[in-house]
Amino acid sequence: MEKFIDTNIEEALPDTRWTAFKRIYRIQHKNNVKQWLLGVLIVLIVVLFLPWTQNIRAKGTVTTLRQEHRPQEVNTLIAGRIEKWYVKEGDFVKAGDTLLQLGEVKVDYFDPELLARTQQQIVAKQQSIAGYKGKAGTAETQARALNEARELKLQSLDNKLQQQQLKVVSDSTDLIAVENELTVYKRQIGAAQLMLDSGSISLVDFEKRKVGYQNALAKRISSENKLMQSRQELIALRIEKNSVVQDYTDKISKAEGDRFSSLSSVATTEADVAKLQNVYASYDIRNKLYYILAPQNGQVTKARKEGIGEMVKEGDMIVEVVPNNVQYAVEMYVEPMDLPLMSIGQKVRFVFDGFPAIVFSGWPSSSYGTFGGKVAAVETSVSYNGKFRVLVQEDTTDRHWPELLRMGGGASGIALLKDVPVYYELWRNINGFPPEYYKPVPATDKGGSGKKEK
Repeated sequence: MEKFIDTNIEEALPDTRWTAFKRIYRIQHKNNVKQWLLGVLIVLIVVLFLPWTQNIRAKGTVTTLRQEHRPQEVNTLIAGRIEKWYVKEGDFVKAGDTLLQLGEVKVDYFDPELLARTQQQIVAKQQSIAGYKGKAGTAETQARALNEARELKLQSLDNKLQQQQLKVVSDSTDLIAVENELTVYKRQIGAAQLMLDSGSISLVDFEKRKVGYQNALAKRISSENKLMQSRQELIALRIEKNSVVQDYTDKISKAEGDRFSSLSSVATTEADVAKLQNVYASYDIRNKLYYILAPQNGQVTKARKEGIGEMVKEGDMIVEVVPNNVQYAVEMYVEPMDLPLMSIGQKVRFVFDGFPAIVFSGWPSSSYGTFGGKVAAVETSVSYNGKFRVLVQEDTTDRHWPELLRMGGGASGIALLKDVPVYYELWRNINGFPPEYYKPVPATDKGGSGKKEK
């Protein structure tokens, strides 16, 4: 026992027949830690000099690039009562297909012959227009006839005036002749008086001359009266002419007034006809609105009204139609500090929910299951979540996006920036510096190589 205790186990181990000691202590095993450390160090150094693609990661959801490709609410323009459904949720419809039929709920539109009665009112008003136009034409003809009658009457009066003026001239001439004769008789009666006083003539001769003088004097008075009467007749003709002008003017004005009144009635009735035609068109369009039609090809979803007889108001949503053929896009939100790095045409890689992928963010070429995209729009106003919205469309030069992609699905976006060494990326992140990036070269730049410029 004492001999066994004094024996050195390490010296006796090589000669022992028990192998358990060798397996436990592994005295003859050589240590390779230095070689491993050296190898890991070399690998790390190599990795530090490998290229690393700087990127910006952001979450997003699948949407569409154009507004008309997004789910569309189908609303009713009129209030009504659901009469019949032609589709159910999940059905695929084409543009113009009938979705449901509405019934009328307003008393003003209950009359089934509403369109026919409105058309009758329009026809009656149009006949009134024809009557008013005929009346206006008659008044115009009457005014024209009165004008012609006035011209004829005035011409007749003008002729009478000319004749009367000639008569006045003739009477004036006669008066002058009578006055000349009276002057002669007056001189002769004076000479006869002297001759009578001297006894040269007899009293009988004197009386004869005196009678001649008296006759000439009476003739002058008669000529003066005749001239005055002619002048009075001339004045009366002029007054008659003015009276005729006034009378015919009054009659013509009345006819013109009737004509303009009829034309005013025509305009008023035409306005009533236009209003009735507007009402008729509104009734006709309303009748067509009883049938709710699909605005475009798509699938019917989210029916907000159920059953038969349920009431709907103006503008109420009936169903939602999701278009079939859409141009998908991804809307993602980036931090304000990353916004300057985003530009139109920027390359983005996506991982869609439900589609497996292996992602190496720094080595996009080594990733599997990702899909390419290009930035289509960058909004300049901040969104409700404090970030900026970016729309990314499919990159047609890359792998096509999945056909089973649906709107509202999630997507993880990786915006690719500049290629830098790994050590530079580590140094940048430690110091908090922003990543470097290239701006896309315009397609019109023929001298470019298709790469990005700083």
